[in-house]
Amino acid sequence: MDKLFSTMDVHPRDRFDYWHDVACRNIAGHSSKPASKQTFEAQIEGGSIADMGLVLFENSPMTVTRTARHIAQSEGDSLFVCQQVRGSVAIEQNGRQVILQAGDVTLVDPLLPYFARFSDVSKLLVLKVPRAALRARLGQTREMLAIPISACEPRFGSVSSFVAMLPGIAGSISCAAEELARDQTLDIIAWSLLNAVGLSKPRVSSARSLALLNVRTAIESRLCNPALDPRTVAEAAGISVRYANALLGEQSTSITRLIRTRRLVRCRIALEDPLQGHRTISDIAYGWGFSDMTHFGRSFKAMYGVSPQHYRSLHKSPRSGAQR
Repeated sequence: MDKLFSTMDVHPRDRFDYWHDVACRNIAGHSSKPASKQTFEAQIEGGSIADMGLVLFENSPMTVTRTARHIAQSEGDSLFVCQQVRGSVAIEQNGRQVILQAGDVTLVDPLLPYFARFSDVSKLLVLKVPRAALRARLGQTREMLAIPISACEPRFGSVSSFVAMLPGIAGSISCAAEELARDQTLDIIAWSLLNAVGLSKPRVSSARSLALLNVRTAIESRLCNPALDPRTVAEAAGISVRYANALLGEQSTSITRLIRTRRLVRCRIALEDPLQGHRTISDIAYGWGFSDMTHFGRSFKAMYGVSPQHYRSLHKSPRSGAQR
C-alpha cells in the first residue's frame, strides 16, 4: 500500500480541503463535514490486487454524503466492500443503516446515494471490486447493501480476517497470485453476503445465487481431480445436474464447460508465474486435472489463441528456467 496523503504533510489551514480532494479522486465524489476543521487529521493509503482497488483511510470525526449530483459526475463501475479496521462508522443506504465496529464488513453501491458518520480515530478499508465480477456470483446486489457482516459471528470470523490481510499483500505478490487472491476475495465476499441476507430475509433470488455459488465452489475445489464430472459437482452442491446446468446456462455455460474453463485459467496462471517456471507444462496440466495433453493443447489454444508452449515463452522472464 502506498501513502497517498497525510495531513502531517499539509499546513493545518489546508488539511481538510486537501484531504477532501484526494478522497474524492481515490474513493468517490462526495460532500463532507468534519467535526472540527482546525484539528482535522487524516491519512489515505492506496493499492490494488489485480483489478480490485484498495483504499485504506483513517480520519478524525466527520460526516460524508454522496448525492445524485456526485453520482452523475462519477466514472467507473465498482461496488465498495467496506471493512471497519478501527473505531466505528454508521452508513445509511437503500433505506437501511448499518453500524460497523472493528472487523465488520458491509457492501455499499457508489451508484446510489449514501450517508456515513465516522467516529473518532476511525480507520476504514474499502475494496473497490468490479461490479460485473461480483454480480456474476450474486445476481442483483441492491437488497444486499448496508447489511452487516459481523466479525463477532462465528460464521463470519474467517471472512473478516481474510479481508483484513489484503492490504498486507497488495503490491507484494506476483500478477498470477493477485488473480487468485482477487477471485478468492470475490468468492468469500459473495458467500458472506448471501448468508448475511439469508439470515434476515430469505429470497428466491438469493437461494438461486447461493446454489450457483455452491456449484462454482464445488468445481473450484475439485479441479485437480481428473475424474470430476457433472454428477460429482451437482452432488457436492446439493442440487441436480439439470438444475445446476440450468443455473449455469443463464451465464452461457454448463458444468462441463466451466470445469474446462477453470482448469485452463489455472494452467494459464501457472504458466505466467515465474515461481512455477521449474514445472513442465505437462506437470501443470496434469496437476489441474487434464488427462490428455493433446486435448489440453487444443483447448488452451482455442481459448487463448496460442499454444501453451508459446504462451509460456511470451511470459518467460530472463532468469526463469521454464521447460516443457
